[in-house]
Amino acid sequence: MKTVRLNNDVVMPMVGYGTYQIPVSTPRDNVLQALRTGYRLIDTAQYYGNEAGVGEAIQESGLPRDEVFVTTKVQTTGYAATKQGLDESLNRFNHDYFDLVLIHWPTGNDLETYRALEDAYQDGKVRAIGLSNFNAAQVQTIIDNSTVVPMVDQIETHLRWQQKRMHAFLASRGIVHESYAPLGEGQPGFMDAPELVKIAAKYHRTPAQVVLRFLNQEGIVVIPKTLNPEHMAQNLGIFDFELDSADRRILEGLDRKQALDGWPESMREDNY
Repeated sequence: MKTVRLNNDVVMPMVGYGTYQIPVSTPRDNVLQALRTGYRLIDTAQYYGNEAGVGEAIQESGLPRDEVFVTTKVQTTGYAATKQGLDESLNRFNHDYFDLVLIHWPTGNDLETYRALEDAYQDGKVRAIGLSNFNAAQVQTIIDNSTVVPMVDQIETHLRWQQKRMHAFLASRGIVHESYAPLGEGQPGFMDAPELVKIAAKYHRTPAQVVLRFLNQEGIVVIPKTLNPEHMAQNLGIFDFELDSADRRILEGLDRKQALDGWPESMREDNY
């Protein structure tokens, strides 16, 4: 497993298992399968309603807690609500700490929300803190008004929206770029581009493996979600091949700066 070192020296795996929209009846089973497959980064959120299932899966796996990197995201706004909500998340998770906690969405009271994460970080309840769905201006506001620089910004990133400008901005400030929806949320056509299919055949890989490897080679953490055990293993098995520079340029050419439907207008590239 390849890893990235955050700006506070915490080490984070570069491929994780996303749990968004996992059936509410099976999060423990799905996450346990992911852990047994070899995943060591699990991404959850208060909004997903499966923090308890993630905690149960880790317990049942028999893995030491410090071998699994767990991210959650707060859905609260303001200091008091976020402090209380994070404690409730820890109770549901049933472990002593999270490895990474993000503000899930900008809400307008983000400085106070982030201050609660800073205090949780200082108290040892979380090992790293950061943001999700924050554009460059919003990230900079947090940096300018806080004592802890965010370690991660998790944003929609895939072949059709590679977030080149945002990636450069984050890198310049020592913030890790993490991709959600790296495979386009399964929307039709995402894996069918002839250029992608041709490159996948060249490396004897699936198109999904090529996309994930491409993003990783760009320095981007990915958290694909699947309920299919075969796909789960394939998504993790991307570290024994390397895309050459010519193929990476071809994949870069598939960028359309095109977001999935329903994601925030503030994240559109021409807004920052």
